[in-house]
Amino acid sequence: MKKLNLALALAGVLTGAAQAQSAVEVYGIVDMGLVRDFGSMPDGPAATGNKMTSGAQSGTRLGFKGKEDLGNGLNALFVLETGIAADRGGVNQGAVFARQSFVGLQGDFGTLTLGRQYTSYFLTLNQIADPFASGLAGNAQNLMMPGIAAEPDRALRMNDAVKYTTPIFENFSAEIGYGFGETAGNSDANRVVTGSIGYDSKTLNVRLAHYNKNNATDTAVVRSTLLAANYDFEFVKIFGAYSDNNWALAKSDNYLVGFTIPYGAHKFIASYIRAAGQGALAENDADQWGIGYTYALSKRTNMYAAYGSISNDGTARYTVGNNSEAGTGNKAINFGLRHVF
Repeated sequence: MKKLNLALALAGVLTGAAQAQSAVEVYGIVDMGLVRDFGSMPDGPAATGNKMTSGAQSGTRLGFKGKEDLGNGLNALFVLETGIAADRGGVNQGAVFARQSFVGLQGDFGTLTLGRQYTSYFLTLNQIADPFASGLAGNAQNLMMPGIAAEPDRALRMNDAVKYTTPIFENFSAEIGYGFGETAGNSDANRVVTGSIGYDSKTLNVRLAHYNKNNATDTAVVRSTLLAANYDFEFVKIFGAYSDNNWALAKSDNYLVGFTIPYGAHKFIASYIRAAGQGALAENDADQWGIGYTYALSKRTNMYAAYGSISNDGTARYTVGNNSEAGTGNKAINFGLRHVF
């Protein structure tokens, strides 16, 4: 009996140690908003519509992530994250775990991950440049996201990708990613190369990012370079960014200035973006104004409201979208509720 009790106790200790070495977390966001698109494009009818949207501020999602301690400072990690259309109980992005799905290793050397992942360009736009953090009607994706709005990923994510992120050294870090095109007979078609280098501290954050993608026939390239910075004065956080964009039918220099003002549970958001057409598209300019407001009901739940407006010149066709939609008109209003778990 004593031997049995000793064996059971030892098994319990070993099980507890194994559980301590690895952990899996379930997380997610449920965001439901009311959206009104209105206004019109230069050569089209008024685009007026009222709808419920799952993910105006942040895409509704369900995710699983985990990390296992392999010893000697080495960890295995994974993320599986699916986009959810909570307004109709469906799946966004057209596939299961299409938001993110990767596995990797992390250690003193940095982090190496493989799978479907965010591009360095999008992370810089989202985390450093945009006071709206890529959400609501004033978000910077409306004018500063490379590619064609009808494409589901644009420069947000890359499939079949290998990404390496350096350790943080004196607040400096860098990353580089390569997405295999996996096109039969042409390894360059659909290929993605992206990377960034930056300085991130509590008050000042600066990052330079690049994105390069060949099209499906390897006959054209989307290229964008983004320099972004923000500075936190505590009573106000200011943002600035510049991007040089060259993609299908749209070559432009983009400029962004904005701010967020926190006041207790309140946060006020505003930005202005100028897209200046270049070369043969010099007449195709656009200006976007965005204002927003969030109220924190708790640490994980907030209400939001936002308004965005774009003035298109020439043959520019920019629309006011939100985190989950490209939008149909040059103006939009959002109201909603978001819960993070």
